Amino acid sequence: MSELLLLKNFLKDKGIFSDDVYSDFCKYYDLVQETNKVMNLTAITDKEEFQIKHFEDSLLPINEFKNAREIADIGSGAGFPAIPLSIILKDVNFTLVDSLNKRVNFLNDTISTLGLENCKAVHSRAEDFAKEGREKFDVVTARAVASMNVLLEYLSPLCKVGGKIVAYKGGNAQEEITAASTAAGILGCKLEKTSLFTLSNGDSRTVAIYKKLKPCDKKYPRGGIKPKTMPL
Repeated sequence: MSELLLLKNFLKDKGIFSDDVYSDFCKYYDLVQETNKVMNLTAITDKEEFQIKHFEDSLLPINEFKNAREIADIGSGAGFPAIPLSIILKDVNFTLVDSLNKRVNFLNDTISTLGLENCKAVHSRAEDFAKEGREKFDVVTARAVASMNVLLEYLSPLCKVGGKIVAYKGGNAQEEITAASTAAGILGCKLEKTSLFTLSNGDSRTVAIYKKLKPCDKKYPRGGIKPKTMPL
């Protein structure tokens, strides 16, 4: 099992370290690396970069998830941020949604190997999942999936009124967030705050938090490529 010393120090600094938590992260790292040899899960393979840009990045806004019961991670890919968060937040239920079946198979294998009873992975496109998960989740999140106005169209329909959307973005996201204000209003949500974080390698990250104020019109999200070709 790999040693992840940067992650160990990060977990200790945040007061969320335990031997079991650390062991799960090491197992997860090994699973991603091994599967990445036969399937494209991540372009980040350097051990140091992986710990910072995947694990640390996923955990930076952990306080935004602590009081939720049901969380959906849309476009989960290799499981970021949901699996790192679920390793820590054992009392929160996570639904990981991805459109590629082989990634979902990897996620389910990982969930089983790590014994994450608070996780499940679903093979679905976001617009299809909205039919069964509409306004069901306390928090809906996504990391590096789409531009903010497109992302909100996929996430807002899944979020309960009174719940929130947690969108992971790069450091220079303010222009994108400002441009999404019209879409936010149409989709029944409002920007509550943006938080700027600095990773241990000096890279900056922005997390945008939206509050769901009212039900989203059932015509959203639109099907096909309309959210991307004709963004709100």
